[in-house]
Amino acid sequence: MAQKTREDAWKLLNEYTQDASLIKHALAVEAAMRGYAKFYNEDEELWATTGLIHDFDYERFPSMEEHPYKGNEILKEQDWPEEIITAVMGHADYTGVARESLMSKVLFAVDELAGFVMSVALVRPSKSIHDVKPKSVKKKFKTKAFSRAVSREDIQTGIEELSVDETEHIQQVIDSLRTVAKELDLEGNPE
Repeated sequence: MAQKTREDAWKLLNEYTQDASLIKHALAVEAAMRGYAKFYNEDEELWATTGLIHDFDYERFPSMEEHPYKGNEILKEQDWPEEIITAVMGHADYTGVARESLMSKVLFAVDELAGFVMSVALVRPSKSIHDVKPKSVKKKFKTKAFSRAVSREDIQTGIEELSVDETEHIQQVIDSLRTVAKELDLEGNPE
């Protein structure tokens, strides 16, 4: 099996996804996975690539009956590594695929949170990820109407599975997203 690269992942993502917000979500999860790979001294490229493609099939197959199952079939057909396939399947709780590897647990833990943190940045007057603090993210958690599509339960489960401190986890994701602020359009408004 040939090693898959970020270029392979980017090509796959763009073949199946045109929606700009889904592309930004993929870039955010990629950055969060890269940040955690550095933190845990793991394979950055493997983790980042996994983050980049975790939802590649979602635009075409958005139902729980199809996503990520259709993507799983495509990944197998294209000979993607089993550890990536397993992590992608495990990021959707309803598949029943156990998150046994650290990479799988991190993918689940950052997926919903990355989107939530981006939403918090976008409602700030500056529209900048650089102004987001864990305290403001936690405050928004309590507002059920805010970013209601984000599963707070999944975020909490991810934190518990990783056995990390909530504030530190949120800060880790914020710091990771700051590294790709330009690509996410979260640099903010010029003052």
